Amino acid sequence: MAKVEIDEGSGFCFGVVNAISKAEEELAKGGTLYCLGDIVHNSREVERLKAMGLVTINHDEFNRLHDAKVLLRAHGEPPETYETARRNHIEIIDATCPVVLRLQKRIKQEYTRQDDEDTQIVIYGKNGHAEVLGLVGQTEGKAIVIEKLDEARSLDLTRSIRLYSQTTKSLDEFRRIVEYIQEHISPQATFEYYDTICRQVANRIPNIRKFAASHDLIFFVSGKKSSNGKMLFSECQKVNPNSHLIDSPEEIDSSLLAKASSIGICGATSTPKWLMEQISSAIQEKLQSPAN
Repeated sequence: MAKVEIDEGSGFCFGVVNAISKAEEELAKGGTLYCLGDIVHNSREVERLKAMGLVTINHDEFNRLHDAKVLLRAHGEPPETYETARRNHIEIIDATCPVVLRLQKRIKQEYTRQDDEDTQIVIYGKNGHAEVLGLVGQTEGKAIVIEKLDEARSLDLTRSIRLYSQTTKSLDEFRRIVEYIQEHISPQATFEYYDTICRQVANRIPNIRKFAASHDLIFFVSGKKSSNGKMLFSECQKVNPNSHLIDSPEEIDSSLLAKASSIGICGATSTPKWLMEQISSAIQEKLQSPAN
């Protein structure tokens, strides 16, 4: 029978653990607790907390809320969210990841102290991502967001640039963007870059590559909305084409199991350990059934 292993390095990062712990603490006190957006990009964990009483709301619903208690997830929020909370007498339970919070402060300081209005604040990140919206909000919406190296080519390289990164982006791609700007920026302009990628996330890339390469078959467990999940899954595929993205035991393709002698289970920073354990149990049950 095939060996089944769960990657010890996969699962929730510190920021997600902290947000979920705060939610559970507040829910244990009773009363209604709202969360602005999915607390984590994993539908199974969202459902678990919903069953405990957590009510997920969007920004429109938040703006209409008064005299309530709202948890801000690890991704962080722009300044206007806090202003709305003050205006509507909303008690904020702030679970913004400390790494994200430090990055927000750095970008805000850079924006407020700028002597030269011609300087561009550029953020390497996913447009529309919750964390990126919070970062852009520190600049009154003026920061430029680029998602990949190709988009760096459209920057105005005659003007000075201050480059930051979303905390969960690829370190390799960030370095390629830095090199491109260094090579092409005008001599009259200045360029400063800040590697603000979370090392707890960045270090998972070499680790997950090693794990994926050590098994015949990989099941990468992640919510479909997780950008970190998409990035880490692509790293698995680079070293092991027999890698498959699933978010529940029901998505396991039994036909894949018969050909594998070694099966690995890994996941994103938003993937709960209990879900990976469920996947492992389901695989072992299928391996023990007569059909396999």
